[in-house]
Amino acid sequence: MIRVGIILGSTRPGRNGEAVARWVHDLAVKRGDAAYEVVDLADFELPHLDEPQAAATGDYRHEHTRRWADKIASFDAFVFVTPEYNHSFPGVLKTAVDFLYAEWGNKAAGFVGYGVDGGVRAVEHLRHVLAMLGVATVPAQVTLSY
Repeated sequence: MIRVGIILGSTRPGRNGEAVARWVHDLAVKRGDAAYEVVDLADFELPHLDEPQAAATGDYRHEHTRRWADKIASFDAFVFVTPEYNHSFPGVLKTAVDFLYAEWGNKAAGFVGYGVDGGVRAVEHLRHVLAMLGVATVPAQVTLSY
């Protein structure tokens, strides 16, 4: 069965993303054609890129990186749930993406953006980063404004 990680892209206290990710998960599991799991970046406590080698080498020295790599490698596809901070996606999500390389490749991703303008600029920036890593993104996205 296809495994889809619903990545909660913010760790900010009081974030709306937890409710959004749960909503995405609750809708997705009704499909019954894949296994879905919410992946909260707050549970991984990744520091700012502390690996001595570039991610493309796959030489992960730290346990937190290996744990993150194992989690991402276990999925076939992703749904990124991201707010928009200053016309882009959160730094914690960029760090989480940048920690790895091969684990992202040859997979697919969809997006749920939220914020004042529905997170459209955050998703646009995230699409470019993921394209470099070999992630195929779906053109449609969900935008939630508040």
